[in-house]
Amino acid sequence: MVFLIAVRTLAVRRLGVVGYDDALGMQRELVEDRRAGRIGDTLLLLEHPPVITLGVKTRAGTGNIVATFDELTSAGVTVHETGRGGDVTYHGPGQLVGYPILDLRPDRTDVHRYVRDLEEALILAVGEFGIAGGRVPGLTGVWVGPHGREDKVAAIGVRISRWITSHGFALNVSPDLGHFDLIVPCGIKDRGVTSIARLLGRDVAMADVEDAVVRGMTAVFGAGT
Repeated sequence: MVFLIAVRTLAVRRLGVVGYDDALGMQRELVEDRRAGRIGDTLLLLEHPPVITLGVKTRAGTGNIVATFDELTSAGVTVHETGRGGDVTYHGPGQLVGYPILDLRPDRTDVHRYVRDLEEALILAVGEFGIAGGRVPGLTGVWVGPHGREDKVAAIGVRISRWITSHGFALNVSPDLGHFDLIVPCGIKDRGVTSIARLLGRDVAMADVEDAVVRGMTAVFGAGT
């Protein structure tokens, strides 16, 4: 008797710096391609120019942007609405953004599990650099530091449409952390934001972090590249 086991594959596209609007358009096209079966599961890895993005929790207002319009303009930071979950966050050079375009059917149709799986992939990735990432109950993302005073090193905000995923995660490699002072990151006032470079006290090549993230994603999602 022969048993056939379906193995997921993950195509990885490393895109460098991509404007936020361009990335949104790319995701919309890829979601439709994935739904139609024209492509397989795909992971976009890229960086954005400085931008503040607004998740669905900001529909009641943008109070978690604490900077004035003039301050944003002076810093060269634009503001965009988006269809992902979550609150307000910042993207910019030195931050690795990942947009998984995955079909969660048939065995991963659980939103909470998907978010936890993304966290696990990133925990594995930062662990390759000797960083002990973890979770904070009730909050999303990857956190580091002593209990009760953790700083966020990776944010997660996803969109799932008929079990096809888009948006995803942002891992702070070596961004300008001062730009996070323009907002209340993810609407969380009592914790800070950090980066791999700050934690290690040295710069890390973005390509090395990309490699680690790909390994984390393939390990958690059972995919080969």
